[in-house]
Amino acid sequence: MGFLDILSTDIAIDLGTANTLIYVKGKGIVLNEPSIVAFDRNSKRIIALGNKAKEMQGREHKEIKVTRPMRDGVIADFEIAEGMIRAFIKKVRAGTFSSRRVIVAVPSGVTEVEKRAVRDSAEHAGAKEVHLIAEPMSAAIGIGIDVEAPVGSMIIDIGGGTTEIAVIALSGIVNEESIRIAGDEMNYAIMQFFKKNHNILIGERTAEAIKCEVGSAVPLKEEITIQVKGRDLVGGIPKTTEVSSVEIREALNESVVQIVDAVRQTLERTPPELSADILDRGVMLTGGGALLKGLDERIKMETNLPVHVADDPLTAVVRGAGKVIENINHYSKVLIRNRRY
Repeated sequence: MGFLDILSTDIAIDLGTANTLIYVKGKGIVLNEPSIVAFDRNSKRIIALGNKAKEMQGREHKEIKVTRPMRDGVIADFEIAEGMIRAFIKKVRAGTFSSRRVIVAVPSGVTEVEKRAVRDSAEHAGAKEVHLIAEPMSAAIGIGIDVEAPVGSMIIDIGGGTTEIAVIALSGIVNEESIRIAGDEMNYAIMQFFKKNHNILIGERTAEAIKCEVGSAVPLKEEITIQVKGRDLVGGIPKTTEVSSVEIREALNESVVQIVDAVRQTLERTPPELSADILDRGVMLTGGGALLKGLDERIKMETNLPVHVADDPLTAVVRGAGKVIENINHYSKVLIRNRRY
């Protein structure tokens, strides 16, 4: 390995609303941290990011702002996102770093402006060559589907900001649906539920923990009751309340219904030959949202299709992007074409 090879490495990034994952060519996944940044309000200097910034969330003082630069799967705060990408890349390669080639997974419904923002951020962070890949395509490759085959495969990738539904065949996306209803929206629904029904204000982290612990899309064999701490909206003092998994399921129902409706719409637009393939092969669920208890059962119930949750659904997208970076010539057809002005 030459000196330049040591200083430059090809990487794949899943720049998610909730988490950022980085795959380094020849090494595998080297980073998986929340897409959260804590910075000084006055100087805009980044103080902490990832897990350390998440610990500060909801506990910061007026000099510090904790933010998520990604919203709905795309960059919301360009300057902070760029700083975050640069810092994460630096973290995976201590010392001098430059990258010849970077592949970034983006939602399939991104606009040209949003694509440009992602490309620019990666270039400013030191990448010489930036390629984009649609998240459902990347997830399909990550879980081992032969995307080049003349056979239809359906992927539902539920992340933090977006749910991506796509039918894939012959190295391309035949039809897709990208909705901005996913993990974040579910957390927000839980926060609103406590506000409305219990007069309690809870933070985003608490809502996320409740969703993971007792959230479900279908009735559980044994319903669970948990204690939740928050701030009383009437008295303004800390308060504990008891809530059941039945109530949380009700709070999440609207988001689940919207995801199921989007799946139905995608199926309605799918050519009949590919519909037959999907009936035989079933639907694959990836992304963090795939871990919501009983979501696979609910989709199966509503569509009459076999539904499978992928192994390690959280890393499916970055594993796919990693396979592409390992053999970019072979997978060149699956990359999003650059549109120059």
